[in-house]
Amino acid sequence: MNTPIEGQESKKTILIVDDVPDNLYVLQRMLSSHYRVQIATNGRIAIKIALSPTQPDLILLDVMMPELDGYETCRLLKQQERTRDIPILFVTARSEAEDETRGFELGAADYLVKPVSPPVVLARVRTHLSMRDQRKLLADQVALRTAQLQVRNMELEETRMEVIRQLGRASEYRDNETGLHVVRMSRYVHLLALRSGLSEPEADQLMQAAPMHDLGKIGIPDHILLKPGKLTSEEFDIIKTHAEIGYEIIGPQKSDLLNMGRVIALTHHEKWNGTGYPKRIAGEVIPLAGRLVAIGDVFDALTSSRPYKKAWTLDDALGLLAKESGEHFDPRLAQIFSGLRDDLAKIMEKYQDGHVIYSVSTGSPSNPA
Repeated sequence: MNTPIEGQESKKTILIVDDVPDNLYVLQRMLSSHYRVQIATNGRIAIKIALSPTQPDLILLDVMMPELDGYETCRLLKQQERTRDIPILFVTARSEAEDETRGFELGAADYLVKPVSPPVVLARVRTHLSMRDQRKLLADQVALRTAQLQVRNMELEETRMEVIRQLGRASEYRDNETGLHVVRMSRYVHLLALRSGLSEPEADQLMQAAPMHDLGKIGIPDHILLKPGKLTSEEFDIIKTHAEIGYEIIGPQKSDLLNMGRVIALTHHEKWNGTGYPKRIAGEVIPLAGRLVAIGDVFDALTSSRPYKKAWTLDDALGLLAKESGEHFDPRLAQIFSGLRDDLAKIMEKYQDGHVIYSVSTGSPSNPA
């Protein structure tokens, strides 16, 4: 291998592969004043050099060599991720059209027939090195732009998710909540969704959409929403309109997440037996997202302390869900939820409001309505 000298053309490295010393000498003499030159006398050595840390920028490859001919060497190089993009120029005495065709089919960049002309060899080498540089530059630019777009998309997605989270929390603040109700409830729902057979992405989307369930409370007058005492039947009828209000506020969307939030807002107060609101639909006609959120929402309401009631114990709340299985709640989902006691307790302990008291094993149930 020649020693690099100052002023070599871009200091590119050319690997010459040939088993005939005279051929190596001729090509080396043509190229050494312009490029670094590496030499291999057979295909196996060529592959070893090409896979080394100082791999060549271009390979001039003879076809007719013992053991591993040029065609097989080319095929093996094109199979390797580290070497597949190195331009390979066949330099051979085989001039039949089918030989040239085979070379191109194997991935060769060019095909030179011996005896070669120095100006032609230099021109072809220069051209293919330039093309490789352009491809690499384009690939680098694409990779950079892709990375920038990924970062931007992540920022936009996080912004979108934060808007959705705050949208969900807005109604809770009006209802004397700190916003952790939606955090706890959405995690109960996520856990239940996974255990009931939904995939991780489906459960994640449900957890992200669940905080929008009570968005429609924004449209309920304060004197009703914040009333400390028992609601009249007329007032409760107004409260019930929050399901359709939330559905209308979100409206039809291109986003699957927002559309799921819209469905949840409308259906999370429907009951398995058809006595819920606002549409009084029953059973599996109720969308699965609504059935899942119904359980998580009621469970958190029961186990949370409110101005008008004490917190139920975890076991008492699970007892009520079991009692309402097949009436208020999807019986299959209610049964699965009852088996999640330890995981539910961990969520309750982790997401506590400073003014909210949670009871896991003590306390007396009171009316959560």
